Amino acid sequence: EVQLVESGGGLVQPGGSLRLSCAASGFTFSSYAMSWVRQAPGKGLERVSTINSDGGITYYADSVKGRFTISRDNAKNTLYLQMNSLKPEDTAKYYCTRTSDIIATMKRIESGSWGQGTQVTVSS
Repeated sequence: EVQLVESGGGLVQPGGSLRLSCAASGFTFSSYAMSWVRQAPGKGLERVSTINSDGGITYYADSVKGRFTISRDNAKNTLYLQMNSLKPEDTAKYYCTRTSDIIATMKRIESGSWGQGTQVTVSS
């Protein structure tokens, strides 16, 4: 079965950096575009970034453009999100998903049935 395990979150000061990882298994990782989404407390879900299967094409939300970098290591079945110049408004729980599953994943997150993700808190 498809398994995605996020890690790397934590507490960081404004202006700091974190690198999130998503370990994938149960599918041919290199064949799939992948995305990061986040949910801030009391707010809706936001698509943060997307990367195509070979890593050559990326997308970033305007809110993170220039600060975040998405990447992947297909040999390690791992997706990354390097987050620099972090702001308090980046505080959220971050999830990875296959881009083709993004609507279903967001529904599961909103309903509380998607229990994984990693918490990022940006605070002084």
